[in-house]
Amino acid sequence: MKIEDKVKKSFDAVKMMREIRDKISQETQDMTFEELKKYIQSQIKAKGFKSIGT
Repeated sequence: MKIEDKVKKSFDAVKMMREIRDKISQETQDMTFEELKKYIQSQIKAKGFKSIGT
């Protein structure tokens, strides 16, 4: 019996994380370090998260 046959997932966290990582990588691939910092700050602000240590 294969492991895939035992467990039926309704949510695949690994797949979701890979998709998110690929999307972010594609959006930021040609950015400088300063542009990347601004991108991260804008995403934090847009999502309503608070930066740690600032």
